[in-house]
Amino acid sequence: MGATHSTHSYEMNRRQALIAAGLGALSMTTPGLVMGADATNASGQAVASEKSCIFVLLCGGPSHIDTWDMKPEAPDTIRGPYRPIETRVPGMRINEMHTELAKLTDQFTLINSMTHPGSISNHFDAMHNLLSGQSTKRVNQGVSDDQPYLGSFVAKHRPSKRNLVSNAWLIKCVGPPVFCAPNIDLGGYLGSAYAPVFVGSAKNHPAMDDFSPPEIYDLGDPARVAVRRQLLSRIESPALSRDGRGADWSQLREKAYDAMTRSEGRDAFKMDREPADVRDRYGRHPLGQNLLLARRMVEAGVRFVTVNGWTGQAPHDTAGPPSSSWDMHGGNMGMGNAFGDGSYGMGFCLPRLDQALSALLSDLKDRGMLKNTLVVVTGEFGRTPNVLTQLPPGRQHWPSCFSAILAGAGIGGGKVYGKSDKHGAYVSSMPVRPEELAATIYHALDIPLNAPQNNSGISLPLTTGKPIMELFG
Repeated sequence: MGATHSTHSYEMNRRQALIAAGLGALSMTTPGLVMGADATNASGQAVASEKSCIFVLLCGGPSHIDTWDMKPEAPDTIRGPYRPIETRVPGMRINEMHTELAKLTDQFTLINSMTHPGSISNHFDAMHNLLSGQSTKRVNQGVSDDQPYLGSFVAKHRPSKRNLVSNAWLIKCVGPPVFCAPNIDLGGYLGSAYAPVFVGSAKNHPAMDDFSPPEIYDLGDPARVAVRRQLLSRIESPALSRDGRGADWSQLREKAYDAMTRSEGRDAFKMDREPADVRDRYGRHPLGQNLLLARRMVEAGVRFVTVNGWTGQAPHDTAGPPSSSWDMHGGNMGMGNAFGDGSYGMGFCLPRLDQALSALLSDLKDRGMLKNTLVVVTGEFGRTPNVLTQLPPGRQHWPSCFSAILAGAGIGGGKVYGKSDKHGAYVSSMPVRPEELAATIYHALDIPLNAPQNNSGISLPLTTGKPIMELFG
C-alpha cells in the first residue's frame, strides 16, 4: 500500500482505491480521494463514527472590531458605526446585526486573541499560515515550505470509508492569485491524493436551481463497472488466497468498490431533498446553501469541508470576485462603503453570515451532530483599528489581532478566550497563533499531534503548537 499503511488497515489513497476497485479507467489524477473506516449499524449500514470539521473561511479578513471584538468605548474613528448587543451569555457581546447568533452564544467559544507572528500583511501568506498551522517557513530544516493544509492532514489520518471524498472545498477562491493560499489545491508534501476536491463555483453553486455536483462522482456506465468487478474476482490468484494475501486484497477491493458506488456521496448534492423551510432558514444565497451542503457532505462521510465565506453579490453591486466578501477596504480600493449594503459592505454580509451560521449550529445540534462536528469560523486576519479616512470608509489588513468562533466536537460553549487591548490593535492576553488553532482542531478531531509525517526521510510534526485545552468541556 504506502509507507505508513498495510492492506490489513484497509486505508487507501485515491489511486489505490481506484485500482483496488478495478476502476482504472477513471481519472488517476483527481485529488482528495482517500478512504478509511467508519462503523456500521446492526443493519450493516455505514454510520459516521469519527469526527468531522466544517471550516468556514471568511476570505478577505473580516473586521474583528466590527463583529466579535467590538470596542464601544473607543473613539468613533476606531469603533465604527455599529454597537454591540447583549447575548445569551452575560458579558459576551457581538455586532447588533448578529441577532440570531446572539441566541446561540452558549453553543460556541469566541476567541478574541488570534494573531500572526511576524510581519505579514497579505492574503497569500496569512491564508497559508492559517491553513497550514505553520507561521514560519521550515527552510532551515532543509525542506521547502510545502506544509500540507488542515484538510489534507485530516484526510490522511481520519479518511472516510463511506465517501470518495475525505477533504472538500466549497467554492475555490477566484480572482487575483493574491486571494489564494499557495498550497490551496495541493496536498503539500503528502501528495495530491490528500488535496481537496473543489465543489462549485461562482456560476455553479447550491443556491442555484441548476447546481451540478463535481464530476468525481460520475462513475460512468454502471454495467461496465460491474463487469470489471466480476472479471477481477475471477482472475484473483488462488495461490495468493491460500496464504491470506489474496483475501486481504479481495476485501480491500470490495470496500473500495462499495465506497465508489454507494449513492450517499452523490445524494448529498441533491439539495432539493431538503425541506424548503430548512433551505430558507440557511438563506438562499451562496454562503447559506454552501453551509447546508457542508452539513449534508459531513453526513455523507466527508471528514473536512472548507467553505468559502463568500456571501454572494448584492443585486445592485456585482463588482468584485466571489472569493473575498470580507476584504472591506472601502474607497481605498474601490470596494464601496465597508459599512454599507454593497457586496463588500457589512450591512450586506453580516446579516447573511448571521443567518447561515446560526442555522448551521442549530441544525447540527438538532440532528445530534454537533458533538462530532467541529465548526471553525475565521478569516485569515483582522482589520486595522483605525477606520480609513478616505471615503467611502473601510479598514486595511491587520494580522496582529483577529477573532474566531469554534463550536462542537467537545468545544465548550459560552466562553470568550483571550483578549485584545482597548482598541483591538494587539493581543493583551492568551495569544492564539495558527499553530495553536491547528493543534486544537487536530485534538478535537482525535488526531494525535505526534503522528509524524515523512518527507524524503525527514520526520515532521503536524504542527508545533499545543491544543488549547481550556476550550474543551
